[in-house]
This record gives sequence, C-alpha cells and structure tokens, in this order.
Amino acid sequence: MATIKIEKVRKCFGEVEVLKEFNQVFNDGEFVTLLGPSGCGKTTMLRMIAGFEKPTSGTITIGDRVVSSAKTFVPPEKRDIGMVFQSYAVWPHMNVFDNIAYPLKIKKLPKDVIKQKVEQAMEVVHLSQYAERIPSELSGGQQQRVALGRALVAEPGLLLLDEPLSNLDAKLRESMRFEIKSIQQKLGITVVYVTHDQVEAMTMSDKVIVINNGIVQQVGHPIDIYRRPANQFVAAFVGKIDFIPAVAADGILTVDGTAQTIPYDGSVRGKAVLAIRPESIHLRRDAGVLKGVLDSKVFMGDITDCFVRLPNGKNVRVIAPPEAYDEYNAGDEVYLDFDSFHVYEDDGTGDATKIVT
Repeated sequence: MATIKIEKVRKCFGEVEVLKEFNQVFNDGEFVTLLGPSGCGKTTMLRMIAGFEKPTSGTITIGDRVVSSAKTFVPPEKRDIGMVFQSYAVWPHMNVFDNIAYPLKIKKLPKDVIKQKVEQAMEVVHLSQYAERIPSELSGGQQQRVALGRALVAEPGLLLLDEPLSNLDAKLRESMRFEIKSIQQKLGITVVYVTHDQVEAMTMSDKVIVINNGIVQQVGHPIDIYRRPANQFVAAFVGKIDFIPAVAADGILTVDGTAQTIPYDGSVRGKAVLAIRPESIHLRRDAGVLKGVLDSKVFMGDITDCFVRLPNGKNVRVIAPPEAYDEYNAGDEVYLDFDSFHVYEDDGTGDATKIVT
C-alpha cells in the first residue's frame, strides 16, 4: 500500500504551463479521481506520478520514498506501481495467462510462483475460465480486465488508471465501474484514476479532484462536490445544472428580467447567477417560488425531462417523476419549487465555465 504526497508540483511544456502548482496527499488505500475536461492536466499529473514525465518543479513522494524532485528521479519500473491504459495494451499473440504473467516473467520469478500469482490475479478479475483464450476471443470488458490483472499481479502499492473505460460501451462501463471499485476495496490498494466522466468519479471515488486549465477547482468527497460545488465550473461539469441570471440584495434574490423573487440569506450582492440542480426542482399547479410555462416534456422511463420557460424567456430544466408526463402538458402554466440552490457572483461575461482561482 502507499500514501502519495505531491508538493508544489508544476509542469510546463516549453512556455506553456499545463499544470499549475499542485499540492495534495492521497492516503493509503484511498480511491482518488482526477476529474476534468480533455487537456486540463489530469493525465499529465498521472504520468508524473508514474514517472513517464518529470515535473518542472516540485516533489512527489510515494510511501516514504521521494520519486521525483529537483535532485531525484526514480524510473517507472522502480516505483512499485501498476498501470492500466485507455487502450487495453494487451499482447494480441499471448493468451490471458501469459498476458497477466508477463511482468513476473520479466522479473524471472520461479514458474511455480508465477503460476500461483497469476491464478490469484485471474480469480480477482474474474478471468479464471478464460486463461487459454487470446485477446481476439475476448470482449472489450474482458480485455480490460486482462490489463487490470496484469497491473495487479505484481502486488503494487499503487494502481494508476488512465481513462480505462472510455473505449467500452455504456453497459460494460457500468459493470466495470462496480468491478474496479470492488477489487480496490478487496485489496485495499491506493488508486489514482483519471477520467472526464463525472459518473465514474461519483460512483467509485473516496476523493475527487476537479481540474480545469491546469488549476485545481475543488477537492472533496463526491457528495460534497455535487451538493456544494465551489464555483460555476464545478457546478456545470459535475451533474446537470440550471443557471439563472439574478440580482442579489439583502434577504432577497430577484430573477433577472422578472418581478419574481426568492428568499436569500447569503453574502453575494449585485449581479448574480442562481444555480439549481434540475432534480431539486418540483413542478406545482397552484403555488411555488417561480412561475413559468411548460415548454416541452420528454418521457424517459424513470423520469420526465421537462423545460419550463420563465417570463424572461429563460428555459429551466426540470427532472420530474415519470407520472409528470401524464399530469402536465406543453403550454400549461406551472410553478417551480426547489429544495436547494447555489448563488455565484456574476462577472458579466455569461461564462459558466470560467476559472475561479
């Protein structure tokens, strides 16, 4: 097992700073996800932990050993890590057993030790019955489990996963999320997981680190990230959100372009952005906080996806129960109630994905 300590780590490619100062501790046995859009710096951070990239400055410590600093650099093969890539990276000419055994053969371990460890790894990733199959005879999910077994067979203290599910279809991604988390909990291994998929981050992580443009935006448990987003970028990137322009004053929020008001006891004053999760909004017939007209509705099986047009022309998304599809019709006058909301300062740019530093 391993604790990772990252201190004042930066990374530049030429004149471009792709990762600004990064300071974090990943605890022993913790499942940490680096979450953000493409190009935000999350994979660069993972590659520096792995030893595939050198930090421009700062120190990385794995366990009690400094692996990257101004004076020290430990190569990847000596860092006691396992890694799973987006592209499976399994040997097409080797069967499952030999693919998983490859790291142990490189170490020239005795054949009986290799057999024992590979059989244990295959059992963990549920591939025992496929030992003799080659990758072309396996599904995408099974091939990714081969890569996972190979990463685990040498019993590393740290497991790094770089978008490992992005090439799988939706059903396989769902099942693999549960499998990876189950394996991590069973082994108690420290995991650093990189993804742009907020569902993966929410369902598997003990800690989520949201990154944008090389800047850490928020760090916390998935529930905290979702319920208490630090800024508009996090609110928009993690989950669904309605942004409504408003004006904040003492004790009240006024929806921009309307006379509709909401009680408010927060600290923001002046131009503001009201942020509400669509699933927190309830459709009402007779009374509510806001009033509008049901513009459209779509039956999705377990929910009804609605859009309500406010008097200022702003459309608000509402995720309603399935029975709402039969209870409301397009053109109906409706009221909106909501359980919770967030208020952010509006800088006047209309950019919900601005960086907050």
